[in-house]
Amino acid sequence: MAPVEPQTDYVLRTVEERGVRLIRLWFTDVLGQLKSFAISPAELENAFDEGMQFDGSAIDGFSRVQESDVLARPDPNTFELLPWTDSEETSARMFCDIESLDGTPFAGDSRQVLKRNLDRAHERGFTFFVAPEMEFFYFAHGDASKPLEPLDRGSYFDLTTADVASDLRKRTIHALEAMGIPVEYSFHEDSPSQHEIDLRYTDALSMADNVMTFRLMVREIALERGVHATFMPKPMTGVQGSGMHTHLSLFAGDENAFHDPTDPYHLSKTAQCFIAGVLRHAPEITAVTNQLVNSYKRLIVGTEAPAHVSWARNNRSALVRVPITKSGKESAVRIEYRSPDPACNPYLAFALILAAGLKGLDEGYELPPEATINLFELDAHDRAAAGLVELPQSLSEALDAMERSELVRETLGEHIFPWFLRNKRAEWADYKAQVTPFELDRYLGSW
Repeated sequence: MAPVEPQTDYVLRTVEERGVRLIRLWFTDVLGQLKSFAISPAELENAFDEGMQFDGSAIDGFSRVQESDVLARPDPNTFELLPWTDSEETSARMFCDIESLDGTPFAGDSRQVLKRNLDRAHERGFTFFVAPEMEFFYFAHGDASKPLEPLDRGSYFDLTTADVASDLRKRTIHALEAMGIPVEYSFHEDSPSQHEIDLRYTDALSMADNVMTFRLMVREIALERGVHATFMPKPMTGVQGSGMHTHLSLFAGDENAFHDPTDPYHLSKTAQCFIAGVLRHAPEITAVTNQLVNSYKRLIVGTEAPAHVSWARNNRSALVRVPITKSGKESAVRIEYRSPDPACNPYLAFALILAAGLKGLDEGYELPPEATINLFELDAHDRAAAGLVELPQSLSEALDAMERSELVRETLGEHIFPWFLRNKRAEWADYKAQVTPFELDRYLGSW
């Protein structure tokens, strides 16, 4: 018998000592929807040794019927007790890697896509760290046939005392920390009933797992109080949408590879090439970082979301921002990629951002000039004269850019790349066939 790994042994002992009754095995489909099935403690050792077999053809983007079965192999490093379960039935969860029956990584598993691209970074001596700012809305209900009902009318950083939303946010933070997911900031965002919780920096794989956990926990805790939480990017007209601004950096051992104390911006050549890669390939990866038809109601000029490919230091109209670090903390330099929204698949989004940055390193891309003006104040003519490249303005445009991209094809692989395009082309076709309230309001009485 092979020796038991220390973390696996820890999980087996904890399950026994804490009286865990169910272990929920989590994994993610190509679109970023969390999937789960449960096993008993008696099956756990076998799950570690051999994986748990299931029908992959039932999962979006996984197997075809004629090659359906796959294995879910739990990652013991992701073991956590679930904080919201009934005290009479302690449950735990682990994320799984999906494998083919021969034990090789399954090409349809987005977690494996991220791991594969992180391995490329490790081969260059880098660890990829990320920290997303998670924005979302609370509403009184989730019934799309009724008008939306925000829980409050607060705005940015408002202190709304003794209201339901503030209590929900507090309870969510406590639950996250109980599962080992540290929170850096939380506050009321700009729009009514919009909130933000910022997750503390960690490696990209752990963070993608954390994002999946975060989205579930926000919804579960809201549901306990009879309200609806949504990560839909733009649920209301006339207010800001929800983004997932993502702070990121590369580390070489314990050293921040983005830091150069001799550079005026404290940006190393590595950082500059990485930013240049992200900028050059941004239009190609937008279909994944912003995967819904609704995502493009947020990425428009005049909102706080970026609409053009640019970078700047303390300028929030830019796609890539280099936050100014505190005095004495210059070595903590990082970049912030501002276009993603919280409805993305975080495994695929992080993989593509990393791949774009590494491409900039490999090819030695030159960093373009900094955008020193507020891009929101320029009209279309001025933006064109300045040579600014627009991000895709619809899901259809984003898919066109993605389809032409060798970088996206290589990063996602020959299984996920064509499936994602087909699925999202179908979504766009369904959207185009709909008659919207806007059209009825504007045209029904006039034509």
